[in-house]
Amino acid sequence: MNKLAAFFHNKDVLNRVLFTLAIFFVFRIGSAITVPGVKVNESVWDNRYDAFSILNMMGGGALQNFSIFALGVSPYITSQIIVQLLSMDVLPALTQMTKEGETGRKKLDVVNRMLAVILAAIQAYGIIVALQNADGLTLVDSSAWGYVKIVIFMVAGSMMLNWMGDQITDKGIGNGISMMIFVGIISSLPSQLANAFDTFLKNNVNTGDPSLILQGAVQIFIYILAFVAIIIFVTFIEKSVRKLPVSHSNQSQAIEEESMQSSFLPIKVNASSVMPVIFASSIMVAPSIIISLFSNGNPPDWAKKIEEVFNYQALTTMGNVKFPWGTIIYAVLIIMFAYFYSQLEINPERIAENFQNSGTYITGVKPGTETQRYISRILYRITFMGSLALTFIALLPLILTLTGAVPQSLALGGTGLIIVVGVTLEVYNQINGIMAGNGYVESEL
Repeated sequence: MNKLAAFFHNKDVLNRVLFTLAIFFVFRIGSAITVPGVKVNESVWDNRYDAFSILNMMGGGALQNFSIFALGVSPYITSQIIVQLLSMDVLPALTQMTKEGETGRKKLDVVNRMLAVILAAIQAYGIIVALQNADGLTLVDSSAWGYVKIVIFMVAGSMMLNWMGDQITDKGIGNGISMMIFVGIISSLPSQLANAFDTFLKNNVNTGDPSLILQGAVQIFIYILAFVAIIIFVTFIEKSVRKLPVSHSNQSQAIEEESMQSSFLPIKVNASSVMPVIFASSIMVAPSIIISLFSNGNPPDWAKKIEEVFNYQALTTMGNVKFPWGTIIYAVLIIMFAYFYSQLEINPERIAENFQNSGTYITGVKPGTETQRYISRILYRITFMGSLALTFIALLPLILTLTGAVPQSLALGGTGLIIVVGVTLEVYNQINGIMAGNGYVESEL
C-alpha cells in the first residue's frame, strides 16, 4: 500500500504513465481505422495461423482490420536487425559509427529509419498482394496509383508508430517499440481466452455428454496452466542474475594503505530480455512476405515448401514424414539472437576498461584483458542457459499444439506472453528506479 500511495504522489512517474496510456489510446484508435480505398473480408482470418497471424497478433488485430497501423513496428525491427548485423565489421562505415559514441548512435538511427521506410514499402506491397490472393482484401482502385496510395498510407502509419514509440521512450515508461508490441498483444489476449473457453468448455457443455464435459474441463485447465507456467517461468528467468564479486581499491594519500569495499557486478541470465523472441518472429515472417511479393498469387512448389517450412506453428511434410522444421528454425533463431543481443547489452571489453580506469576489479581476477575474458566466459555460459529457457517458453505452447493437447490458437500465446511479461517487468523496474531516485533526491534536500 505504501508503494501504491508513493506511486500516486510521484508526479514524474504518474505523468509518464498517463502519457504512455494516451499513446496507447491513439494506437488503438488507429488500429480500428481501415486504410482508405480497400474492402476487407475478415472471415479469411478464421482459423488462420501463419506468418501473417503473427503480425496480426503483435499489432492487436491491426492487420486483420487492414488499418493504417497494419504494418506495426516490424519494418523498424527488421531494419534494426540488418543494421546491427552489418555494423559487426561487415560495413566499415557502419562499424565506425558504433565507435563514435552518441554522435554515431544518432547516425545509425537515421540509417535505421531510412531502411525501415524502404522495408515498410516492400512489406506493405507484399501483404496487399498476399491478402488479395487469399480473398481477404479488395481494392477500390486496382490501378498502379491505387496500389501506391495504399502503400503510402501503410508506410506513413508504420513510421507514425515508430515516432509514437520514441515519444514513449523519451517521455513515458519503458522501451517505446516494445511497448507498442506489448499493447497490441494485450488487446488480443481477452478474445483469445474467450475463444478457448468456448472451444473447450461451452461447446462440450451444450452436448450434455459428461465425458466431453470432463475432457473440456481438463483441456481448459491445461490451457490456463500453460499460461500461468509461462508467466511464472518468464518472471523467474528475468529476475535471475549471476553476481560477480567486485572490489574497489581506494588509495588514500594520508594513509598509504588500500581500503577494500566489496560489492557485486550483476549479470542477468537473460540479458537480452524479450528482444530475441521479437527478432526471431520478424525473421519468420519475412519468407511469406517475399514469396507473396514475387509470386503474384501462384508461387512455385519450391516456394510453397519454403513457406511451409517457415510456418513454425505446423508440422511440415517431408515425403511421408511430418517434422516441425519451422519450430526448429524458430528455436535456433531465438538462441542466436539471445547471444547477439546479450553482447550488445553487456560489453565485456567496455566493462573491463571502465573497471581498470576506476580502480575496480573482480575479486581473484587480474584487471584488463583477464577481466574481459572472465566476463565474456561467464556471459557465454549464462546466456546459453537463458537462451534455452527462453526457447523452451516460446516452444511450450507449440509443443502442446503439435501434440494435440490444445488448439492451434495457443501457439501464439507463448511468444505473446514472453513479450508481455518481459515488458511488464522492465516497466516495473523502471518505475521503481524513478521512484527510488526521486526519493533519494528528496531525502538529500
